[in-house]
Amino acid sequence: MRYILVFITALLSSFAAWGNSVTAAQDPWPPFVMKGAVNNQGIAIDIVTAALASQGYQVKFKIMPWSRALNEVKEGRIDILPATWFTQERTNYLTYSDSYLENSLKFIKKAGDSFEFDGISSLNGKKIGIVRGYGYGDEFLNAGNFSRPEANDLIANLKKLKAGRIDLTLEDELVAKSSITDKGLNAADFSFTSNALSVNPLHVTSGKANPRAGELISAFNKGLAAIKSNGKFNEILDRYGIKQ
Repeated sequence: MRYILVFITALLSSFAAWGNSVTAAQDPWPPFVMKGAVNNQGIAIDIVTAALASQGYQVKFKIMPWSRALNEVKEGRIDILPATWFTQERTNYLTYSDSYLENSLKFIKKAGDSFEFDGISSLNGKKIGIVRGYGYGDEFLNAGNFSRPEANDLIANLKKLKAGRIDLTLEDELVAKSSITDKGLNAADFSFTSNALSVNPLHVTSGKANPRAGELISAFNKGLAAIKSNGKFNEILDRYGIKQ
């Protein structure tokens, strides 16, 4: 009888642990999502992990290409995307959390290029490299006065830009500078526009196909308020040298 009770207790503990486990996936997006880091997994991952931990959840995070991660979360096979920009189209299949940071999405050009972004019309005739599956905003994605060749990631676009195969690419300035340094590219080869295409709030999302979506997004929102209140949120930003 004692052995049966021990077995049942272990089984119940296992179910409880599973119920509090949250799977998450995203592509490398330093300094928000970092590959191979042990203590610092990236600003976004550390914030999301801390917020959910305050509500009793354990995040199990894995790196994968963005388009695959988005589809896995959309279909409910993975619980959350830790760092997602808003698009109207995504609201059809994703549930969004409160925003927790902002990204300033700027155009990247070759050093010496005098181009400055001044509205969608200033992009006439340009070939602008984008990352497959990223949300750049409906106006940009639906505009017909320039082309948008796709690549798998920012680094591929930066190499195409340096080779003259595209005119511009775009990314959050902090992310782009971190990626350039991390991949050993020469920062002097590139420059940024002063004006941003957009300032994008950053959200956690869960697929509407996931029966836990509402629960997990609610838990994150409560946890975010908690870590802002107890100082953990600012502690994470300070660790990465980010000022609000």
